[in-house]
Amino acid sequence: MADANSTYLGIDLGTSEVKVLLMGAQGQTVGVCRAALSWEQPQPGWAEQDPASWWKATVKACQQLKQDFPDQYATVNAIGLSGQMHGATLLDAQNNILRPCILWNDTRSAKQCEQLTAALPELHHIAGNLAMPGFTAPKIAWLREHETHTFNKIAKVLLPKDYIRFLLSDQMVSDMSDAAGTLWLDVAHRAWSPALLLATGLTLDHMPALVEGSDVSATLSGSAARLLDLPAGIPIAGGAGDNAASAIGIGAVNTGDSFISLGTSGVLFSVTDRHRPNVQDAVHAFCHALPAKWHQMTVMLTAASALQWITQITGSASEEAILKAVANLDAAERKTAPLFLPYMSGERTPHNDAGASGTFIGLRHKHTAAHLAWAVIEGVAFGMRDGLDAMVRAGTRIDAMQLVGGGSRSLLWAQLLANVLESTIQIGQESSVGAALGAARLAQLCVTNPSDTQIETICKKPVIQHEFQPQIDEVRLLEKRQQLYRFTYLQLQPVFRAAAE
Repeated sequence: MADANSTYLGIDLGTSEVKVLLMGAQGQTVGVCRAALSWEQPQPGWAEQDPASWWKATVKACQQLKQDFPDQYATVNAIGLSGQMHGATLLDAQNNILRPCILWNDTRSAKQCEQLTAALPELHHIAGNLAMPGFTAPKIAWLREHETHTFNKIAKVLLPKDYIRFLLSDQMVSDMSDAAGTLWLDVAHRAWSPALLLATGLTLDHMPALVEGSDVSATLSGSAARLLDLPAGIPIAGGAGDNAASAIGIGAVNTGDSFISLGTSGVLFSVTDRHRPNVQDAVHAFCHALPAKWHQMTVMLTAASALQWITQITGSASEEAILKAVANLDAAERKTAPLFLPYMSGERTPHNDAGASGTFIGLRHKHTAAHLAWAVIEGVAFGMRDGLDAMVRAGTRIDAMQLVGGGSRSLLWAQLLANVLESTIQIGQESSVGAALGAARLAQLCVTNPSDTQIETICKKPVIQHEFQPQIDEVRLLEKRQQLYRFTYLQLQPVFRAAAE
């Protein structure tokens, strides 16, 4: 049972780091520790990661958290999990990892998406989503065709955070929000679909059990407890995919609550009271981390990672330094800066174009690193506007959004988003740890069995530290550049397709 001295551990398995957060019983963050991760690109368009590195990073971060906050760490009462979505983590009959995990930003299975759609016309109706290379099912279809020996050994397919759960508890379980991103879930009914599984040569036996994100999924095993120096038997919540966990972390639990996440990818997320798909515009319609709640989500595959990239290739000292130079550009310089299509890993919403690539348009000798960086953050903002427009076409109205993720540290970027989206953008406290905080909140929920009112109390909205309103003059300037941005993509689309082939 929980008491006023209990703490809760949130583990967030990202693409570039594992983040662990210790939360007090009143929702306060006690401490956060991180451990870095790397991922590989064996071929263009591929993205893989060693699952063993996830566990090493998790243990390292938890040990650091214990060292920094020994008294509070000793009172951990439950564990919650969050993680990067869609990754295909493959285990054999002896629970050994068969190959590196194929990640969410891997685009090798575009052909298999077309094949699945043709073979199962009702796929979109059941899954509520288009077949996209990022999802788990097409990855397995690719393996079935190209790595048959590995495919034939598959006993279980786990999502990344669920592999961490397995190592914590010896139990194979997933939650509804993460499972919705596999393309194997009947999202409206919150259950695995035998028909969708059969389309990729799998059965229900290959899948983990399913629970709601706020339910108990397993308990900490003795071996994991000794390694992490935590009590054996403490509950592990179902948890959530990273975006649903971020929603819990910022209190987005009621219909209409919305946020933007600027992490490796860029996400626009809005809570819905029912399953509301819009496959025509590649809008994702997933289960939320709470029972009887769903959400719509638009995804662009490259966001803050593009800023990191331009910082590195221009030799700038840091992202903060290059953004400071961007802030010194006047309106005329921004107006004549190049345009940037931020499709470094292809794109999802609204184009569903695995072959699209990052592109600068209008480069001149006069352009500096600051001009390029402006083009990058502007291009990401334009991509987010494409996503917002797709969500509006799906019948969702959004007037204000919280900004979370690493990109929320830039007030310049936040104001740019307010101008491009013509919406109020808010930044709350602890905006950069949303998913880890959400995981900790789900841990608290799983041992509390709360009412709806108590859910809102535990999943409270943060204190808003900054708020940005659209600036009319900037809105008009950016509208013209957005039109050119969209026109450029349409003109280059056949070029991208030809290059990919």
